[in-house]
Amino acid sequence: MAAPDFARELIRPVSLKPAEGAVRDAGRLIAMVHELHKAGYQRIRILPNMAPNGVHWRCRISDADNFTPDGLELRGAGPGRVAMYSSGDGSRYFGWEDGGTLTARLLARRFLEVFPAIAAHGAGRDWAYAGWLTDVLGRAEHGSFVRFYADYPLAEDELALWRPPPVPAGA
Repeated sequence: MAAPDFARELIRPVSLKPAEGAVRDAGRLIAMVHELHKAGYQRIRILPNMAPNGVHWRCRISDADNFTPDGLELRGAGPGRVAMYSSGDGSRYFGWEDGGTLTARLLARRFLEVFPAIAAHGAGRDWAYAGWLTDVLGRAEHGSFVRFYADYPLAEDELALWRPPPVPAGA
């Protein structure tokens, strides 16, 4: 049975081969957040962008309370509320020397220990965002990484494709 027209752009093959290099490392970071969502921390969100030189993908991680309602900017709340990653760091997630030996699940467990403020504020359900992140992870497994901004113009149709669901009221 063929997919309806509106769904064709959303369908992609199941990823069967392991990624390598920067694609693997960045994908593992997104998979870590996915693992956090599975563990009940669906209010943990990502803020991805490109470095000014356009070479490295960057990702800040925080909780929904620390995002503007559109989910595209951080508010800047308190110490320990933002974790930062750059693909330039490879598998040294958050400066962890052994990051390359950790699975996404082990990264998630360590993340909760190292960033307790994000964990405390990130606990709870946000099904729309968790579903959106699942799509982002699926695209990352094929080498396509979400970015909300860069120092160069992003096409409006690209931004529309990647736009996250809004932060729920009261967050």
